[in-house]
Amino acid sequence: MAVPANMSILNISGKFTSNKSLSDNDASDDILRLQGMGWVKRKIIGAGTLTLAIEHFKNAEGVECINIEQTLNPGGLKTNDERVLDWSEKAKEDSVFGATIGQNRRVKAEDVEEEYLSKGWTADTLEHGLIQSRVVSDTVKSGVSWTVNQTWGIEEIDSERRYVRHMYMKGPKDEEVCGRLVYNYIGPV
Repeated sequence: MAVPANMSILNISGKFTSNKSLSDNDASDDILRLQGMGWVKRKIIGAGTLTLAIEHFKNAEGVECINIEQTLNPGGLKTNDERVLDWSEKAKEDSVFGATIGQNRRVKAEDVEEEYLSKGWTADTLEHGLIQSRVVSDTVKSGVSWTVNQTWGIEEIDSERRYVRHMYMKGPKDEEVCGRLVYNYIGPV
């Protein structure tokens, strides 16, 4: 389902589910594989439906924040992400992805290095800036080395405005994978 007409990248609060028919599922599986995730876990994730409950707000200091509760059903995998859009590095121990270091910010499309991440967005997303999320493996703790760079925004697909994430991954042996995740809006948080 399309996002509400008044929703923009300035406030993506809401509940969303993954739309497998519009997403790049093979790219998602490749990214998980290059992150060191085993075949069984990848198949569980690939077979399930991911639900995101997103709260987008400014904290007491006026800094933009996005909190995301991700739930995979069936499978019961659940993670919580608290993202502060200040581009500072934050270490995290994730039950799905292991030890990581992440950075998040709002950025103009022309300031994103990978071209794939900057194309396809609605005019209002380009005007207000994309959300960029860069996550790297904490190689010392995980023993694996990878980088996943994402941009989030609104894209028009089949004449409907959708919440979308573009992904660009550089794997342990410099493998490159690009793909997009498309979500259905299911209501407010």
